[in-house]
Amino acid sequence: MDRNILVNIGIQRFDRIREQNAFYIDKTDFIREWWEKGSEVTLITRPRRFGKTLNMSMIECFFSNKYAGREDLFEGLSIWEKKAPEGENKYRQLQGTFPVIFLSFAKIKAREYRKMEYKITKVIADLYEQNAYLLEGNLLSENEKKYYRSIAPGMGEEVASDAIGSMAGFMQRYFGKEVIIILDEYDTPMQEAWLWGYWEEAAAFFSGLFNSTFKTNPSLYRGLITGITRIAKESIFTGMNNPDVITTTSDEYASAFGFTEDEVFAALDAMGYGNEKQEVKRWYDGFTFGACRDIYNPWSIASFLRKNGKYDAYWANTSSNGLINSLMWRGNIEIKQAMEELLQGKSIRAEIDEQIVFDQLDGSGSAFWSLLLATGYLRVLEVARVGEFQKKVYTLALTNLEVRSMFADMVKGWFGGSGETAYNNFIKALLIDDIDAMNEFMNKIALHSFSSFDIAKNASDDDVPERFYHGFVLGLMVELAERFTITSNRESGFGRYDIILVPLDKESDHAYIVEFKVHKPQREKSLEETAANALLQIEEKFYEADLTARGIAPERIKKYGFAFKGKECLIKAASRF
Repeated sequence: MDRNILVNIGIQRFDRIREQNAFYIDKTDFIREWWEKGSEVTLITRPRRFGKTLNMSMIECFFSNKYAGREDLFEGLSIWEKKAPEGENKYRQLQGTFPVIFLSFAKIKAREYRKMEYKITKVIADLYEQNAYLLEGNLLSENEKKYYRSIAPGMGEEVASDAIGSMAGFMQRYFGKEVIIILDEYDTPMQEAWLWGYWEEAAAFFSGLFNSTFKTNPSLYRGLITGITRIAKESIFTGMNNPDVITTTSDEYASAFGFTEDEVFAALDAMGYGNEKQEVKRWYDGFTFGACRDIYNPWSIASFLRKNGKYDAYWANTSSNGLINSLMWRGNIEIKQAMEELLQGKSIRAEIDEQIVFDQLDGSGSAFWSLLLATGYLRVLEVARVGEFQKKVYTLALTNLEVRSMFADMVKGWFGGSGETAYNNFIKALLIDDIDAMNEFMNKIALHSFSSFDIAKNASDDDVPERFYHGFVLGLMVELAERFTITSNRESGFGRYDIILVPLDKESDHAYIVEFKVHKPQREKSLEETAANALLQIEEKFYEADLTARGIAPERIKKYGFAFKGKECLIKAASRF
């Protein structure tokens, strides 16, 4: 391998990668491991861009009779050299011997249920079009041919739910052999359904579709499903006969998806980047599958090699992360405070439930952390069993530098992006003590941010300022991390302050104390009085104690009171003495 080899980051078809002799790390032992496990239906969850689609394409190329005689695709790879104890390679005899149905829901994204349903029916209709040879001759009766021709984009839900199972039956009769069915990225439309508010309709549709495809399908030999999350069984897998579920904490197939550190370091050596190993590790290492640690995201590594050794957040930049973004913004106080810890490189402890119950995502911190772990944004540092019932408690951290970069950009987006926006201008005004500009820009920020997302279903409008406050703290951490240590809601003096900014360079920068208050009309006549009360609280509770204990002179401490009334904000500064 050298720098002239083709590193392709767009093609997810196994046959094309092999035909082009492109960069490929051998994962064909997954074929043996999956086949020998013998499960009728297997669900494997992995984060996005971890080679799920490529591995499913590999399974298709190996077993599908469409690829009969294509030994060239596997020559020199692990599966082709695998010998049984008796000295024969039984897997060579399996190549190209099964009818295979391979479907992907990766592109099924829609804001409305009907549009989602149409896209699913289009995928199924394409399957029927690809197998139109079944209409030839007398294999199908006239009624069956009529049914076959009725399969079209926009077909009714009742017809669509049975269509994949029916196709398997037709193919079994034609080839005289039961069918392998592969479904890639099964949960993409389900995430969209939750995000855009049609979860119940989608769950009912997919429950019927998956039941007829993978449970009540007499023509199924093996089923293989991939996705990012393990959606709770009662939601869409109702009645399925105990599918073999392999999550990121399972030991099975641990090294089949993603690159191991040995594989990454070998590729770096071969491509002439051997001296970059530790920096590559800092940026892209950190994923753990089962007992297999130090797993790297293939997309990031391939992109790094393709871009001639340039570091960037390649994996994080391949998706809009709309679901995670929405949940973080709408998340409760505990979630945002935990994110403060994570963004500062610290860890948190949480209970994890690998079955993602989407209906609980808005109100459950455990469900949120479970989703972040499943999607690859968190890594497990330690697992402990606590309490009388020995519940598992996970110690979690952001996966690596690339993920931290992604979350930083996400937080910036809450306040208008990373360009010359109101938020950036507010930061500049804060640092030069321009109180008028601070008021102007903070009101723009509040108006934009309060309107950007709906608040959580179980929250009231009164919670919005406090949710904004914790998001605002995250924003300060992202923008000012190189100049300040920022803490929130900690004890100092005789109370708990809202925000303190401690300068890393005490000679160049001031320290800041910020107190937030929501206007209470029964107690205060105006926003001005609310802001004044915030400043009074800073003094009465002696919040500067923590700063003076660090050796910061009182005259270098700036104090601000922020008052909120709806989307209106007023900032007052403490008088200088």
